[in-house]
Amino acid sequence: MTDARGTLRAQQHAFTAHLRDPQGVPPPAGLEARRVTVYQRLLFNNLLGLLSNGFPVCVRLLGEPAWSDLVRHYFATHRCQTPLFTELAAEFVQWLRAQPQLPHPALAELAHYEWVETALYQLQAEPLPAPGDIDPLQVPLQRSPLAWPLLYQWPVHRLGAEDAPMQPPAEPTGLLVRREADGEVCFAVLSPLAVYLLSSVGERPGLDGHAYLRQLAAANGLAEEALAGPGAALLQQFLQAGVIGPLTVPG
Repeated sequence: MTDARGTLRAQQHAFTAHLRDPQGVPPPAGLEARRVTVYQRLLFNNLLGLLSNGFPVCVRLLGEPAWSDLVRHYFATHRCQTPLFTELAAEFVQWLRAQPQLPHPALAELAHYEWVETALYQLQAEPLPAPGDIDPLQVPLQRSPLAWPLLYQWPVHRLGAEDAPMQPPAEPTGLLVRREADGEVCFAVLSPLAVYLLSSVGERPGLDGHAYLRQLAAANGLAEEALAGPGAALLQQFLQAGVIGPLTVPG
């Protein structure tokens, strides 16, 4: 019985290895080529369709032939850690980030940018309650779990077939991605300093606005006075938009 199980397992591994990489791995002996081809096309086309729907801008950036070749390489070389289709996109993004070379140098960041919209839409989290009449400079703050500040080397919000530079700009691209009460996911361009500020609130909640602005100034070699007015206005804007709010301590 043990030998039979081992033989079956070896056959299954040989078959799946061929389905993943039909050009590089020969099929097991005794299988009808026509039926094997049906399996090959079915599995690859399912994966290609799923990833193409999740990353349409990546498809446009590369063009369909190059995109198909990339997915084929992913299918042949990667072993998924999740059995869930809903998590496949995140794993694909991680795989892209680990590749030493890609068809376009911005591809990994662009894929992450596209994945963020779906991830935030599906996130099980609640918005912050209405803040009331408070001064964000004076109260402990937290960032909404539905507001993600992001910093990219590439201008991912503009990339596509018509705009595909091979060199990144001198300045990074800051973005705020947030989910509205109606479920819509919105994107806004932020300065790198604003991204740093929101990241600090998210990573170390519980300080007041003055403290976050002092940290921001110190980290960037700026005078605190230079950030006082613009920083206070920015915090107030984030507060009114529900991006940040007062930190409430359970009691």
